Amino acid sequence: MPSKKPLRVMIVEDSAVVQQLLFRIFSTDPDIYVAGMAGDGMEAIEMIPRAKPDVITMDIHMPRLDGLEATRRIMENYPIPVVIITASKNARDVNNSFKALSVGALAILEKPPGVGHPDFNKFAAQLIKTVKIMSEVKVVRRKMKRPQASPGAVKQDRRSERKVDIVGIGASTGGPPVIKQILSALPPDFPAPIVIVQHMAQGFIEGFRDWLSDHTSLKVVLAEDGVYPRQGYCYLAPDDHHMVIDRSGRIALTSEPPEHNIRPAVSPLFRSLAMVYGQRAIGILLTGMGRDGAEALKLLKEKGALTIAQDKTTSVVHGMPGEAIRINAAEVVLPDYQIGPYLLDVIKNTRKYSHLSG
Repeated sequence: MPSKKPLRVMIVEDSAVVQQLLFRIFSTDPDIYVAGMAGDGMEAIEMIPRAKPDVITMDIHMPRLDGLEATRRIMENYPIPVVIITASKNARDVNNSFKALSVGALAILEKPPGVGHPDFNKFAAQLIKTVKIMSEVKVVRRKMKRPQASPGAVKQDRRSERKVDIVGIGASTGGPPVIKQILSALPPDFPAPIVIVQHMAQGFIEGFRDWLSDHTSLKVVLAEDGVYPRQGYCYLAPDDHHMVIDRSGRIALTSEPPEHNIRPAVSPLFRSLAMVYGQRAIGILLTGMGRDGAEALKLLKEKGALTIAQDKTTSVVHGMPGEAIRINAAEVVLPDYQIGPYLLDVIKNTRKYSHLSG
C-alpha cells in the first residue's frame, strides 16, 4: 500500500527563534512536513504556490503584511486552513487574532514557550493536534457579506406562549464570529441573560470577552461561581471549568471531568438549563467539530425549550449542529446571520403574549 503523504505545514512568523521552535516541534512528528517558512504575510502569500501547504500557522504582528491582512488575502485567493499563533498577553494581537477568525482563520493558539519550560511538551502536543485537526476542515473562499435579513415572523405556537428566561449558546471551531454576529444583533435591554460555552485554547477567553464587548451593547463578562444570571449580560465559561446553572438558579463553575475531551463543554450547560429552566430556555448549538452539546440539546427540546442549530452552509464545521439535526434535537435550523434576528422575533412574540395575558 502507498504510504500516507505527510501533512504539509507552512510556518509564518517574523521571529527566527520562534520559527525554529515551531520547526522543531513539527519535526518531531513523522506525519508532518514543514513545506515552507515565511517571515511575514507578503512572503507567505508569494510562497503558497510553491509550498502547497495543507495548513498554515500564522503569527499576527509582522512587518510588511501582518497576520490579519495575510489571512484575509489567503482566504480570498487560496482557501487553506489557517491557525493563528500569538501571545495571549498582548491585548492588541489577541484582538487582531479574533478579527482573523472573522475573516476565515480557524483557531487561535498560544505561542509555545521555550524547550526548557515545564509546559513545553503540553504546548507542543496541543499545537500538533490542532494543526492535524484543522487540516481536515474544508475551507471555502470568503464570500461577500451576507445581508442581515430577517427570517420572518415567528409562528404563534407554544414557543411564544411562555417567557424566555435564559439563552444558552454552545460553539467550537468557527464559533467566535457567529457568536459576535448574534450578540451584535441584540439590544441592550434584551430581556434574558445569555450563557455561552465556546471551545477555546486556554489563555484567550479574556481576549474573547473584550473582543465581543466591542461589538455588542450587552455586557460580556467571565462567569463567576455563585452569581445569578442577569438580564442584559452575557456570561462566558472561563478556562478549564464547566459552567452550569444550579437548582437555585445560580451559575456554578465545576471541575468535573472533561466531556467530549474538553472542559468547558457545552453538554453540562445545556443539561442544567433543561433541568432548571425547561421550556423557559432557548438552546443554540453552533458550528463545531465533534458532538458536544447535541444530546443535551435534545434533552432541552424534550423539556419544552426552543432549540436552534446552525445550518450546514454557514458552519465552518457542521459536526456539533449536524449531529443535533441528525438526532432531531433541533426544532429550528438557521444560517448564522438569521439567528440573532430570530431571537428578537421570539422575544417580541413572548412580550406580546405576556402583555395580552397580563
